[in-house]
Amino acid sequence: QVQLVESGGGLVQPGGSLRLSCAASGFTFSSYFMHWYRQAPGKERELVATITTAGSGTNYLNSVKGRFTISRDNAKNTVYLQMNSLKPEDTAVYYCSVVRRSTYYWGQGTQVTVSS
Repeated sequence: QVQLVESGGGLVQPGGSLRLSCAASGFTFSSYFMHWYRQAPGKERELVATITTAGSGTNYLNSVKGRFTISRDNAKNTVYLQMNSLKPEDTAVYYCSVVRRSTYYWGQGTQVTVSS
């Protein structure tokens, strides 16, 4: 079955950096676009970044453009989110996701807290 396991979250000061990882299994990873979403308390989940199958194409939420970078390693079945210049408003639970056969799959999420 599809499994997505995120890691790398934590507490960081404004202006700091974190790198999130998502290890995938149970499907042919290299055949699917991968996504990072986030959900802040009291807010709806929002799409942060998407990467195409080979990694040649990416798309970002406007508020993270120039600060976040999504990448993938198809040999390791892993997708990453490098987050730089973090702001308090980036505080949220971050989820990786894949859509397979019209079904959304999610990991358990990893908490990112940006605070001084």
